[in-house]
Amino acid sequence: MKKIIIAASLLATVAAFANPYAKCAGCHGANGEKSALGKSKVIKDMSKADFVASLKGYKDGTYGGPMKGLMKGQVKNMDEATMNAIADKIAK
Repeated sequence: MKKIIIAASLLATVAAFANPYAKCAGCHGANGEKSALGKSKVIKDMSKADFVASLKGYKDGTYGGPMKGLMKGQVKNMDEATMNAIADKIAK
């Protein structure tokens, strides 16, 4: 049983790295079409530049409203390349 749990954890980690947007989709929807918890902007409507600037702002604490604390944790380990990869997938 322990081996199954470890294997499942590793598989989830690999999937998250293969699709950097995977951890965002839970709140923002598969295509960025949702307002996360009814409190955020719809990210598919944002420009790529605004989207990346928002993520950088969440990371350094200079951006955000009610979800600022939650988002800071989501982006803390993201580098700019990952932010741009997500922007290429979702934003305009």
